[in-house]
Order: sequence, then structure tokens, then C-alpha cells
Amino acid sequence: MTSTGTSTGIRLHAPAPGWSLTADVVVVGSGVAGLTAALRCDAAGLRTVVVTKARLDDGSTRWAQGGIAAALGEGDTPEQHLDDTLVAGAGLCDEDAVRILVTEGPDAVRRLIETGAHFDESEEGGLELTREGGHHRRRIAHAGGDATGAEISRALVEAVRARGLRTVENALVLDLLTDTEGRTAGVTLHVMGEGQHDGVGAVHAPAVVLATGGMGQVFSATTNPSVSTGDGVALALRAGAEVSDLEFVQFHPTVLFLGADAEGQQPLVSEAVRGEGAHLVDAGGVRFMLGQHELAELAPRDIVAKGIMRRMQEQDAEHMYLDARHFGAHMWEHRFPTILAACRAHGIDPVHEPIPVAPAAHYASGGVRTDSRGRTTVPGLYACGEVACTGVHGANRLASNSLLEGLVYAERIAADIVGGHEENSLQARVPAPVAQPERPEKPERTEKPAHPLLAPEARFAIQRIMTDGAGVLRSAASLETAAERIQQLHTDARDALDVHGKTAEPGVDTWEATNLLCVARVLVSAARLREETRGCHWREDKGERDDTNWRRHIVVRLNPDRTLAVHTTDTPDFPPTQQSRPQEQ
Repeated sequence: MTSTGTSTGIRLHAPAPGWSLTADVVVVGSGVAGLTAALRCDAAGLRTVVVTKARLDDGSTRWAQGGIAAALGEGDTPEQHLDDTLVAGAGLCDEDAVRILVTEGPDAVRRLIETGAHFDESEEGGLELTREGGHHRRRIAHAGGDATGAEISRALVEAVRARGLRTVENALVLDLLTDTEGRTAGVTLHVMGEGQHDGVGAVHAPAVVLATGGMGQVFSATTNPSVSTGDGVALALRAGAEVSDLEFVQFHPTVLFLGADAEGQQPLVSEAVRGEGAHLVDAGGVRFMLGQHELAELAPRDIVAKGIMRRMQEQDAEHMYLDARHFGAHMWEHRFPTILAACRAHGIDPVHEPIPVAPAAHYASGGVRTDSRGRTTVPGLYACGEVACTGVHGANRLASNSLLEGLVYAERIAADIVGGHEENSLQARVPAPVAQPERPEKPERTEKPAHPLLAPEARFAIQRIMTDGAGVLRSAASLETAAERIQQLHTDARDALDVHGKTAEPGVDTWEATNLLCVARVLVSAARLREETRGCHWREDKGERDDTNWRRHIVVRLNPDRTLAVHTTDTPDFPPTQQSRPQEQ
């Protein structure tokens, strides 16, 4: 049997690569995780290529408002940070992974500052720290008031350019290349627009770091940019990697409400606004979070999102309000200038009126399963940042742990790759990928060389299905309907290719829609299986947390016949990602 270059034998339908580059490491993504990994690898002398879907500074990192959490303040300790993280994760955090995060985090932030990131300082000259939901101490470092991500992105992009790292911008990653032993051998990608490279090409490298960000665009309303279409998770699944906990999608409680029919990226109102004393109120001005949790508006995000949704249901309302009029104009203008400008751009002045808010899809706590060094179950393939599931976040991410996780685990990945280079003369050995076979015009039904592509308009159908059936509120009935509709899209596309040899025209829109369908199938399958409410997975029909049966992880792989292999772990601990273990029969 001829290998198709990926472990499952499945890849996106795409033209053959027309150009190629060779490197020691290819990093896919240009947020805090990707650029940190790339800078560390480059500093160690490895030939490093950064591939990013838009411009270098266009990922999710630059949209982060609140800040980066680390035990940097007087009286704070990594142990306290660990405790807050474990509570937010609702029993599913990997404690060893969290301990790595909180103990290595402070020094990682200091190295970020040495790289050139400027954080806001107090009058005494130290870091000005704030609080956010789930934190019992002020430990959130921020920049530009509410523009932390933009500042971190600026500093890292400048460092990348100063070092002269090779970058390929406006490039959508397609599939993983593997050698005859099943090890990573690079990626295929499509460059959008004319330039040094154009169209489908390949970067050959023995190490690939996925740092592609999230998949918020699987829902109609999200805080994620338009490029967040789950490309990294979908690539990993086609490559045979395991993904875990995709049902735990965090819906940010306070997103600017632009109308019930608003779609696409929505303006975020940072948790730091509540951290500085803003109140959640209903139309009558009642603070409805009081009495629901000891931290009221600063409870973990899943609790606040549920509190808002319950109040909306009780009052048949489309949104609630965030009231920070007591801040005054000076504080709004200096501490939250980005949010102030966004609100005013939509006709709302938070200096004089409450802000209408409602939950929207924000962050994927699950993703491609990794170990403590960022290694996936596919040899040579690493993942970090939102695309990864390190075990840090469990069932619900603690506010402002995301930037820190990207930073800490990117450094650990780079150390592992550099160590492998030193042990195995990585630089001298770039494995040759298995050649991809010619694609017949009309494939036999038994031959599945390509993943069928969806028409571009399927993207909006997927978003509506997921929002209706697998959004903030879920039930057996809503998830069954979502599963049936998602499966129908999958079946129609599969039959069109396998039976008739037809598929949508390869292109960015069709590849993105296909990736969204892939992650939607996994998310819905996991959400149907987890019959409990835990963290940010809220089942209306199974309203209680069930530690006896469900304090464990759901792991999913893609089978060669494009079905999903779904199983649960025996304990809350992840099994190792040892790539040498026997393949499942």
C-alpha cells in the first residue's frame, strides 16, 4: 500500500507543492507561543522558518487585553497561583503541568521584558498588577492599559525581524509531511498572494511546532479574529495525532453585545474592567452575581457566563450590562483606552452609561494533546498555545493564563528541539517526506487520498449549527441535532468525492470551511459523550458535576476511513505521549 505522507492517509485536496524550503524547525503561527519558540530555536543556531496565516502581528495574541498572569507581586507565590488555576480547571487540570506553568512563569515574563516588552509600571517603578476572575491576588501584568497582547506582539515581532528570521506570511498551513518511519518531515502550505513564494509549497523540516491559535470561528459570534479556523487541530487530526478536551470552549462573559444577529469577531470587554471594580447588573441595575460566588463578578469565567445566561433566561433578555460609570473619564481614558474606543465606535459611552454585554466564544481549553515538553503523539510534531492541550487549563482556563502558557511551553519546546539537535545532529538530517501519489480524476471508493472540501458557504452553516446546538447552553437534544446536521455536511462532501470524484475547488475558503467542519465534529462528539456540567461545558440536562464517572479526559483521533475514534482516559491524568507505543488496532 502506498503511503500518502500522513499517518491516517488523509490530507486536504490541494495542488502538489510547486516550491519548497528546507529548515531544521518550522513554526506555524506568530503569536506569543510561535514567536517565542522561533526566537529560542534561532538563538540556538537552528535554521528556523516561521509560517503565519496573515501578517506576523495578526494573530490572537495582539487582541489580548487583560494581561499575563504570574506570581510577581508582593506576597504572591507560585503555590497560590497554582491553587487558583486548579480551582478554575474544575478537577481536570494536570497538576504537574500547572506547577511547571506557575514556577517557570515569573522568569519567563522577565525574559519577555528583556526581549523588549514594556509593561505598565506603578508610581514606585515596579510592575502595576491587577486582578481578574478567579485570582485571589493582583498578579496580572498589563501594557498600554488594556493593550497587553499588542505590546507583546510588537516586542516579539521586532525581535524576529531584528534577528532576520525567515518568515512566510499570508500562508495557510495545509498538512503535515512525514517520512517512511512516520516521523515529521515538514508541512505543506498555501501562500495567498504574489511574492517570493506563491501558491502551494512545502517547508521540509524534522521538527514542526504548531502554534496556530484557536478555533473560535466555529461559532457565529466570537472574540477570535477571522483567521482562527482550527487549522492546527485539523492538521494534527489528519496527521494521526490525538486531541483532547475539545468540548471545553470558554465563552467570555463580557463581550460587547452588538445585536442578536451579529456574526464574526466581536469586541471584548476585558475581565480587568471587573478586576478594577465594574459591576454586572441587569436592566433594573441589580447586581445579580452577588451571592452566587464568593468572588461575585470576579468568579471564574464559566461561573460568570452561567450567571449572565441564567439572568437573561429569567428576564427573557438578550444581554446584561457592565456598569463602570463610577470609574470616571480619566480612568477609562488611561486604563482602558482600547475598550473605550471600541464602545464609542459602536455608539456606547461607558463613562456615562452601562455597557451591554453577553457571552461569546473566546478560548479553546482543549486541543492537540501534548506532554510537558510540548510533544504530541506524532514524532517530531509539537504544539503550544491555544492549539495545544497541555493539561494546564483543565475544564476552564483561568483568566490571563493563556499568554503565560504560550510563553512557558514554547520555551520548553525549543529546549527539547535544541536538545534533540545536539543529540541527533538534527541540522545534518532533514528527512525526505514520502512522495504523494498522483490523484486520480475519479478516485475508487476504496481509495481515500484526500479529504473532501466543503463549499465556502458551508462555513456559515457550521457556525449557525454550532451556536444553536453546542454554544454556552447545551443539552442532549441540542447536541443530537447539531451532530446530525454536522454529519450530513460531512457525508454529503464525502460522497461527492468518493462516489462522483467531485469536491469543492481547492482554495483558502474551502480549506478553512473543511477545517471548521473537522473540529466541529470532534467538539460535538465530545460534548455529547460528557454527560455532566463541568467548567465551561454546561449541559442543561446534566446540571451537576460527576467526578465519579467524568473526572477524566476525552481523547479523539481520526481514523483512516474518516470516522472518529473516541475514548476516555482512566484517570484525570493524561497517558504519556510516547510516540513509540504500539498503534491502536
